[in-house]
Formats: sequence, C-alpha cells, structure tokens
Amino acid sequence: MKAVVLVGGEGTRMRPLTTTTPKPLLPLVDRPILDHVLDHVARHGVHEVVLSSPYLEATFAPFIGGRRGDPAITWITETTPLGTGGAIVHALDALGDEPFFALNGDILTDLDLTAMRRAHAERRAAVSIALHRVPDARAFGLVETDASGRVGAFREKPADEVPGDINAGTYLIDPAVLGGWTADAAISIEREIFPALIEGGHQVHGFTSSAYWIDLGTPAQYLQAHADLLAGRVEGSSYPAPWVHPSASVSDEAALSADVAVGPQVVVGRGASLHGSVVLGGARIGQGARIATSVVGPGAEVGVGASLEGCVVGPDAAVAAGSVLSEARIVAADRV
Repeated sequence: MKAVVLVGGEGTRMRPLTTTTPKPLLPLVDRPILDHVLDHVARHGVHEVVLSSPYLEATFAPFIGGRRGDPAITWITETTPLGTGGAIVHALDALGDEPFFALNGDILTDLDLTAMRRAHAERRAAVSIALHRVPDARAFGLVETDASGRVGAFREKPADEVPGDINAGTYLIDPAVLGGWTADAAISIEREIFPALIEGGHQVHGFTSSAYWIDLGTPAQYLQAHADLLAGRVEGSSYPAPWVHPSASVSDEAALSADVAVGPQVVVGRGASLHGSVVLGGARIGQGARIATSVVGPGAEVGVGASLEGCVVGPDAAVAAGSVLSEARIVAADRV
C-alpha cells in the first residue's frame, strides 16, 4: 500500500515558527509532526510514501535521512506550488495503479485506515473521503452525503453555527480517475477535482468515524494537540504528563501543568510557571517567568519575571525581563 503525504504548505498561521521550519517538521511532543503521520500510516499497512514541497525543500533532507523503518520515503521535487490536487497528480508516476492514500501532513488523527480501505473496497468507490463530525462547521464548510454515504456536494462555509460533517483531509483514491489532470499548474483537490468527479458520476463516498482529529494549522490547535496527546486522547500514543525531554533542565522549584511539553536542552529557572504551553529545543525560561497557553520557539529566551499569555515566541527571539505580553508574536528582530 502506498500514500502521498501533502507537506507543501507554508504554514502562514503558525509564523514565526514556520519561517525557517516547515509546519510538518515542527516538534509534536517528542518528534516532528510528520513522524506521527508516517507512524500512523505504517500501522495500517502503508509501506511507501511520496513527499514533495516547494517550500524550504532542503529542510526535509535531514528528516528523511534520519527516518528508519516503514514507510519508505520517495521525495519528488515540486519546483512551484501545485496545490493539493496538483501535488497528488504530480506524484502519480510513483504511486502505481492501485488505490492509494492521500493525506495532509499537518493533521493529527488516529483514524482507522484499515477500516477505511475495507469500506472503500465494499462500496467499489473511486474516491473515499474521511469525514469528521464537528459541532460548528463555520470554519470548515460542509460535505453532503446521502443515506448510502455517497458524496453529493461540498458546501461553502456556513454563515451560522451549524453541526455537520467536514472533510478530514484523508483520502483513498483510485489513480485511474485522475487521468484527466496534469500537474502543470496549481489544482485544488477539494474545489476542483472532487466536484468534477462527482459531476462526472464517479463513486465518491464519505467515510465517517469517531476518530480523534485535529488540524494543526494554528498555535491554539498546536497546543491543543499536545494537551490531547499528553492526556491520552489519541489512540496509539502514550506520554508522561507533563512531558520533559531527558536533556532539559527544569528547576525543582518550577511549576509545570500536565499539558506542558518541554523540549531538548531547554532550561527552566527557579519559580517559573508553565501552563498549557510548549517550549521547544534550546529555549531558556528565566526565574519567576510565567508562561500560559504559549509556544516558545527553539533557542528563544524569556527573561526573569516575564509574563506571556497566548503568545508565540519565534526561533532565537528574546523577551526582556519583566515584560508582560498577551496574544503577541515575537520574532528574533524584536527584543520586547
């Protein structure tokens, strides 16, 4: 079984963390987000994965070189952004003639891919789309299905709060149905390819489940994914909470809530308080600093007695002693 994992986005909502690191390579507790994705597909019999990205392409080489075991990785150069559909079409030569998975590289899920494959075969579907039920679909848009699960339409984001099924970013595709597209321009699989297949009468089915699912597109969702992993809400993952890398140095007089992750070579000073936050490798947290619902980037420094709430501190940025910041994004050029 093969898969293509979409890792080409620029992660603009996660800046400044993604200025130098693609979002799929950001740490998620103990390893990059992409490691979690690849481990998940490997557990369901995927032995080969195709990756491509025009954004910070060189940064993926150390990850690929250090990856061991299933799945094997094939890298395809994508010189210009091709969109979700274009990237998949671009990878077809490496995917063969059998149905393959396509999934976003910035989603954390424990979706049962084996059950999805079984349903796809039973329905003789051309495309199966994983669906996730949400209480409020305004941020996503809705996917309409009939009683048999066949997809009839993709609706725009509703204006009012309404529950419904949304596209969960995991697909099982028969490559034969993509023969009409070429990868010489950006194509959206959600807005162009899937609607065209539906209009053409192809069997496009939804696969609904109660699986855990979160899009890691914003700092708040990134923090929530950490909290959920540490709380044991994601099947197949188990971590002590809070999670502290063995190489980190955390004062015995610091306070860490259970939804905190502290990366390698981090130093947390005496009297510091961390709640609902992630501190990435090599960062330094000064004595008495208070950090809540924030991400502190690699190599960053938070000064003595500083207070952060809802902030993102970029790589190598510095927060001055005694600063009080809320909902701020700090880059290395700033010294606040």
